[in-house]
Amino acid sequence: MNIVGACAAALLLGACGTVTRGTTADVTFNSAPAGAHVQTSIGLSCPATPCTFPISRKQAFVATFSLPGHEEQQIAVKTDISSGGAAGFAGNIIVGGLVGMAVDASTSAALDHQPNPVFATMVPTVKPKAAPTQRARRGKRPAV
Repeated sequence: MNIVGACAAALLLGACGTVTRGTTADVTFNSAPAGAHVQTSIGLSCPATPCTFPISRKQAFVATFSLPGHEEQQIAVKTDISSGGAAGFAGNIIVGGLVGMAVDASTSAALDHQPNPVFATMVPTVKPKAAPTQRARRGKRPAV
């Protein structure tokens, strides 16, 4: 292979992580019980869990779950380097060189959302019990 062909191949195959993993990842939202509304700090919302959105790999956010009769739950979703992303990024050393590494770093192709899936356990709100009325306290009269 001549030098021009090798350079062209390196440019075409560069940014291994970006090519193999993409710049977005599907993030799934679920709750127990199912059916909670989800609102994210990046403007995405879902009327009822479960649901899934493609979200930029470099975007950290907070997901807020709400369900009538339950306490609101907030879950922070961070980004972290994954084993698959690290392998793709490392592959640039062999194939893509600095150009591929720069592209992967700028697109954050080596990152994954943590946690994914995002799961909220909805806690029922407890209403204070009303004081028993006079009639309820008496109960039934004994039969005569």
